[in-house]
Amino acid sequence: MSSSETLQGDPRTELGTRAARRLRSDGRIPANLQADDESPHVDFSVDEREFLATRRHHTHLYDIEVGGESASAVVRELQWDALGDRLHHIEFRRVKRGVKAEFSVPLVLTGHPKSGIATQLVDQVTILSIPSKIPDGVELIVNELDEGAHLTAADLILPEDVELAVPAETELAVIVAPKHIPEPTEGEEDDEATEPEIIGESKREEDAGDDGDEGGSSDS
Repeated sequence: MSSSETLQGDPRTELGTRAARRLRSDGRIPANLQADDESPHVDFSVDEREFLATRRHHTHLYDIEVGGESASAVVRELQWDALGDRLHHIEFRRVKRGVKAEFSVPLVLTGHPKSGIATQLVDQVTILSIPSKIPDGVELIVNELDEGAHLTAADLILPEDVELAVPAETELAVIVAPKHIPEPTEGEEDDEATEPEIIGESKREEDAGDDGDEGGSSDS
């Protein structure tokens, strides 16, 4: 986990679908920095390869420089194309260095239950952390647990200086019995292929379609 990275942003003088497409064709990603009580909303763009390289290094805290101004920020939302292949827009949230704030991070189950299957009830957990120490995720150990066990936020393994921002009794996972699959009855025809039941689908990132500038419009 890298403590921080500097991103050079170019101010966006044109907004809208066509301007956003031109930026992407030039290898830049449309972005914005949210307003807070002290600073205004800022629209800008960043170099696509530079930003994606910081993500591979697990960067969470950024120093964003735009038009001679600098702000510390974290990624609030990434918006991808319909296939989840190309980053369309980045929304940054202003933060203050050294000041704890709430952040949502992935919940990671580790280990294998003694019996049953570990079922994760939530994908994200809200924590309290200074921006430079946001973890990539928080760990919940399910090793050697028996069927019927319930795990709560109190069971999380939290990094140093990271606190829970949800009640300790919040249920996060449960160990359940494997789904029983009945054997075919004697004489049952089996020459026809049976399609598996689809019980759910997952996505790489939440698909937001377009970059969502200007109050949720599509490309901007």
